[in-house]
Amino acid sequence: MVAKIAIVGRPNVGKSTLFNRLTGKRLALVHEAPGLTRDRRAGDAVIGSLRVRLIDTAGLEEAGEGTIQARMRDQTEAALKEADILLFVMDARAGVVPADEFFAGLARSSGKPVILAANKCEGRTGLSGSYEAFSLGVGEPIAISAEHGQGLIELEAAIEAAWAEISGGVGDPRDAEGDIDAEPEDRPLRIAIVGRPNVGKSTLVNAILGEDRLITGPEAGLTRDSISVELSWKGQDMRLFDTAGLRRKARVKAGPEYLSVGDALRAIQFAEIVILLVDALAPLEKQDLQIADLVEREGRALVIAVNKWDLVGNKSEQLKELQREIERLVPQIRGVRLVPVSALKSNGLTKLMTAVLDIYEVWNRRIPTAELNRWLAGMQERHPPPAVRGKRIRLRFMTQPNARPPTFIVFSSRAEKLPESYRRYLTHGLRTAFDLLAVPIRLNMRKSKNPYASKR
Repeated sequence: MVAKIAIVGRPNVGKSTLFNRLTGKRLALVHEAPGLTRDRRAGDAVIGSLRVRLIDTAGLEEAGEGTIQARMRDQTEAALKEADILLFVMDARAGVVPADEFFAGLARSSGKPVILAANKCEGRTGLSGSYEAFSLGVGEPIAISAEHGQGLIELEAAIEAAWAEISGGVGDPRDAEGDIDAEPEDRPLRIAIVGRPNVGKSTLVNAILGEDRLITGPEAGLTRDSISVELSWKGQDMRLFDTAGLRRKARVKAGPEYLSVGDALRAIQFAEIVILLVDALAPLEKQDLQIADLVEREGRALVIAVNKWDLVGNKSEQLKELQREIERLVPQIRGVRLVPVSALKSNGLTKLMTAVLDIYEVWNRRIPTAELNRWLAGMQERHPPPAVRGKRIRLRFMTQPNARPPTFIVFSSRAEKLPESYRRYLTHGLRTAFDLLAVPIRLNMRKSKNPYASKR
């Protein structure tokens, strides 16, 4: 049994900084601007002898119904219900403010153990505020500095004591030979959902999960950092990464948006499959094409989902037109899958996830060396490599050293002279002959060694 600990408190008291410190990773975005965290984010950590599940939450704020702050508070309240222990964080430098008192009462009424952390106590200014925190009535405050790593030993001891009290001393002890950072062999398939702002990425994740796990709404830019959620689809464990909307570089502002874009780009780099979500009412804009090109350069498998399909009139004709446009505008990934969906109405989700699993199989495909060389001989018979300055180029041998994406090496005489047009001819032939559509292909040329060079 793993202890679930929700880190709660008002905005800008250092919850995300503490979350990163305890997990030992920079999972949550941190910035001086308040309200950067909006969705709840989970991360694994080892505290003392226990494995725990930490939940970083949005700052608790009193807000009217229908506002972004109200939706953020709903996510935080969901974390409160899910958690076994509440880690209440207050700003010792600012002292106790009315918002702290209100939400300390909310934490007390939950009936769960509450640990009070007085953050930002790295100087004398914070000490007086930590003493003032006794008035919150949630126990003795523990003076810490999440940014500087001070007071964490006392904090971890309090967490262990609280868990031992509610579990009777039964926990999930850390395996002496285990490593919390080690990737298990059966780790889930990592899928990043990317696109321009306000195309429905968070709504799509909620539809796939069947619950309101992420904040959604008509406002653009609701998602700030990449949030991962886990699910199982037809026996395949998956981890979905909802990302912030990617705008043109010139429009990205410094500060929180800059951090959000960087987090989304990292999600693409560490994903295996990328779902590019486009708006059916304004599909394939320049930014969509740039994102598709980035996915190809990173070697990820790509699926394009066209959202808001329920608003399209002539669906069959529009789909054919989109497929023609994709073949024309995204030639570097021939045969990319195009799946119309409606995240709001939960339509097309089965086709989308089926396409994801299919493309994952292609992305991992390996071709026997014998088949590759028979194919290479046939390609040269149909269309021999051109002669350069009167000398022929001979393609002698071919192998596939890697998959994910499929990567091939051709050993050749005068490899550096092979024209780019002939490389494209071989790449297109690989896609057609071995059904490698919709995934990036890496084709590298290597110069064959001259067996007589050492005898000269």
